[in-house]
Amino acid sequence: MSVPQQQWILAQTGQPPESFIQAVKQYAPASGGHFAAQLLWQRGIQDEATLAAFVSPQAYQSASPFEFGQEMYLAVQRLELAWENNEQVAIWGDFDADGITSTAVLWDGLGQFFTQNKQLTYYIPNRITESHGLNSKGIENLARKGFQLIVTCDTGSTNIEEITYAKQLGIDIIVTDHHTLPAERPAVTAIVNPRYLPNTHPLFHLSGVAVAYKLVEALYQTLPSVPQRSSLEDLLDLVAVGLIADLVQLRGDCRHLAQMGIQRLQEDFKKTPEMRRRPGVGRLLELCQKNGDRPTDISFGLGPRINAVSRIQGDASFCVELLTSRDHKRVSELAEMTELANARRKSLQKDVTQQVEQKLARMDLSTTSVIVLEDPQWAVGVLGLVAGQVAQETGRPTILLSTEGVEMGDREKPATMSPPSPPLSPSSSPLLARGSARSANSIDLYQLVKEQAHLLHRFGGHPYAAGLSLPVENIPLFTEAINQQLRRSLAGTNLIPTLEADIAVTVADLGKELFLELKLLEPCGMGNPVPKLLIQNCWFENAWHRNQQDSRGKKVQYIKAEFDIRDDSTKNPFPGVWWGHYKDELPLGRCECIVELDYNTFKKRYEIRIVAVRSLQQSAFSQRSARILDWRNTSPSIPPSPNPPSSVPLLIEKCPTSWDDLRAWLKRSLYEGQPLALAWSKPNHKPPEQIWLTLVGLAKYLSRTHQPVTRIQLLEKLGIGDHPLLLGLRGLKYLGFRITRQDRAFIFAQHTNIESTLAETAIAQFLVAVREEQFQQQYFADVPLSTVEAIANSG
Repeated sequence: MSVPQQQWILAQTGQPPESFIQAVKQYAPASGGHFAAQLLWQRGIQDEATLAAFVSPQAYQSASPFEFGQEMYLAVQRLELAWENNEQVAIWGDFDADGITSTAVLWDGLGQFFTQNKQLTYYIPNRITESHGLNSKGIENLARKGFQLIVTCDTGSTNIEEITYAKQLGIDIIVTDHHTLPAERPAVTAIVNPRYLPNTHPLFHLSGVAVAYKLVEALYQTLPSVPQRSSLEDLLDLVAVGLIADLVQLRGDCRHLAQMGIQRLQEDFKKTPEMRRRPGVGRLLELCQKNGDRPTDISFGLGPRINAVSRIQGDASFCVELLTSRDHKRVSELAEMTELANARRKSLQKDVTQQVEQKLARMDLSTTSVIVLEDPQWAVGVLGLVAGQVAQETGRPTILLSTEGVEMGDREKPATMSPPSPPLSPSSSPLLARGSARSANSIDLYQLVKEQAHLLHRFGGHPYAAGLSLPVENIPLFTEAINQQLRRSLAGTNLIPTLEADIAVTVADLGKELFLELKLLEPCGMGNPVPKLLIQNCWFENAWHRNQQDSRGKKVQYIKAEFDIRDDSTKNPFPGVWWGHYKDELPLGRCECIVELDYNTFKKRYEIRIVAVRSLQQSAFSQRSARILDWRNTSPSIPPSPNPPSSVPLLIEKCPTSWDDLRAWLKRSLYEGQPLALAWSKPNHKPPEQIWLTLVGLAKYLSRTHQPVTRIQLLEKLGIGDHPLLLGLRGLKYLGFRITRQDRAFIFAQHTNIESTLAETAIAQFLVAVREEQFQQQYFADVPLSTVEAIANSG
């Protein structure tokens, strides 16, 4: 295997003004504030009001749950009806940390209105035998027991067939979810999903647990006279666990809820075990040697342990009891079971990682764009974790499949998955391979996999991660096709693994003061990553390693190297760890490393955690910067082909609608070493109402002629993006159009089933979405080049 050398990038170090540094220092009076100010400035926090709302949750104004609009009102009305009529209500959750905490939030929250275990129950699908989402067998079981309402959490948006089946059995469904939306609104009582909101809305990035919390919040506000045995704020610790474990963008309300939840988590842990409100969470924190005051206590402690249960044994139902029960003896037993499952997960993950590395060693990565590997012995539950490691190390999207083989059946139906493709042979039921995929280099993995849907049984996910199943016999063709597809879309772009450091520090800078400064950025996550520190010209001393042990003292084959780091800035060494590595893997002599600064609660010391390290001989460090050319509304000449490729600019010819669009182009320009040219023209927008009339006219014409039309054709004809188009298609459905898919095209037909009220709402949402998109494009048409350079390079 020939892996390209990882490219290290140091973020551009724009110097914030002294007034901003002083404003930051108010929140970290024991230190100079320079490092935190620099990081905040780089991440777009550049005025005192934004700073206050970012650092202090008390200064942030959270959004009302009713900003979800009509769907939230419908959900609350149905729950109020169920409460008045003493109906039985079932919570349908999911088996990962977000799904488990979502279920726990609804169990505690709805438990204030419905008697637990009598009127209220919950159901967690088995990861191994059922997978994500609703399924017919579980719905039938609830119908037999007399349940009239299902409330989903972290799942359900695309379970169209199962929702229809539940309706036939007399069960209403309220969906609370945050995953991909279907082309048409499902036939549910309500669907509370932030994906219907504009991507600039403060609720847009909510995870499943946060959406569930917002539903409970709305119910509390609607029925304030119902005696509640606990406050709404008592749920916030669970919300923080799910939010941080699910790796959502910690912006807007997501960040606010996570901040408030971590405070509650820490307050509860400080109490004696007998007085804790959540003794199971407290015991789990003790077992992983955390105290609940850091986001890393969740991301490295609670989250992986909750996720491990379903990965190892399939059924994770007891985790809801672990998080919500007050029975100290029982939750202590459950915490021990969870800890052992995590130890087993680590061991399995290590075994699979070693086997994957052996297979990679026999590959030529210079001719591979997407890594697809298979093995009959691999544990499905850990494939996503290993795929993420490989993708990061190689810079290539990675798909790992277990070919142990199960027959094609109903159990392979994740909540966000597409309808199944028909078997290749009607007379046979092919064996299925199941696996996970992880992205790299900002490649849209979901779209990449979706293009090969005809070869798959089921798939689902998002741009960064996906799950899939396919007939074993299709794997070679799938591998070839997906590699060809990515090579075409990259158009010669090299896939180079990259790692970005935020700021450069010395060993003398490390310690309590810097830790407290960096803590101002917490909670960290997607959109606000943990600060990565570059230490150059350093060396290691007193290195040693040992196997980690589980809670019962049984050795687990999981390595951790410990060391002291030194440089010329001070005579005092600083301690550190390197998880999953032996001491002999540390370079000898002078080197450089990228690290994260942490506090070890168990050892009561500040220490660094190595992210990457290499000797100075390997160094090829690049200061992150990009040459951006402003060619908007001009006709510049492009250098002829004989010129070096690095002199030919990358052209952005389509006006963007977000900074994320620009950042993706910026990353590509950095990888290629090419300048980036802003080459879009000033948009000539039609009024949104005219665009709507054009869409209706197209639908009528296509209905008469029965001609198929692709999504791309509609987007180009209307001059809009995917989100407005989705809302527009929904509006057409309510106006009496039936829209079906044929291959990759839409087929329109008219019928008389018109829902005027829903149509008016959908049309209004479409017009709002078009205006928002046009506003963003107008902004980018005129935004100063200096602003583009500052924000696009801020990461």
